[in-house]
Amino acid sequence: MKFDIATPRILGTEELVGLPPDRLLDVVTSVTTILSLPHSAAGRVEALAIPVGQGEEWRLTEAIQRWETNPRLRHLLVANGNPAEQTYVDVTLDYLRGLGLRRVDGVLVQRETAPNTGLQAAWIVRQIREYGIGSLAVTVSAYHLPRVFLTVLRELDRNGIRIPLIPVPVAVAPDVPVPETGATSYDLIPGETKRILAYLDKGWVATPNDLRRYLNWLWNNHQALLQHQSAG
Repeated sequence: MKFDIATPRILGTEELVGLPPDRLLDVVTSVTTILSLPHSAAGRVEALAIPVGQGEEWRLTEAIQRWETNPRLRHLLVANGNPAEQTYVDVTLDYLRGLGLRRVDGVLVQRETAPNTGLQAAWIVRQIREYGIGSLAVTVSAYHLPRVFLTVLRELDRNGIRIPLIPVPVAVAPDVPVPETGATSYDLIPGETKRILAYLDKGWVATPNDLRRYLNWLWNNHQALLQHQSAG
């Protein structure tokens, strides 16, 4: 599968002018319903996935902290990034140890580079299939999380896999500059919106109807997972 990354990351809001209101509403609805899933459920899943990128080391430190403090997690899936980025770092166990990793059993790191979210999602789903993972949380910066969620969900659907998928936004202020570009989450949201719409047209992310069916299945079949309770 070839993923186009022609849509710029940083767009002005004027780039969204003229888009049909119903398409913009699709994005708003998808974002809202994805983030309606309780983050506390991430404490009760089998695995945690982290797609790295944009020099955002906070994605990794958030994931490692969750991994180290939650023995219920059986696997930590670290999806590699784009070597064309100036802030790209070769993710190794030694590098992860420098960020606080101590528990290495169950840590899986993507060895091949992944220049885009689609390739990261494909690798994550391969690990789900290979290791029989029955539930997954994905943690990444909030501005990027809806597109990651929709991309992973699309890849799960393509592989005939249906498991609980829980979004976990990294706790970082939206006005903190992203190391790769110096842009903030506020600056990056228009580009993420445009990418979701473009990738919908190409079949690279789950559609609003796909997402609605999935969320209906999740809420109706995994009440215990989604109930608010301590992760400890």
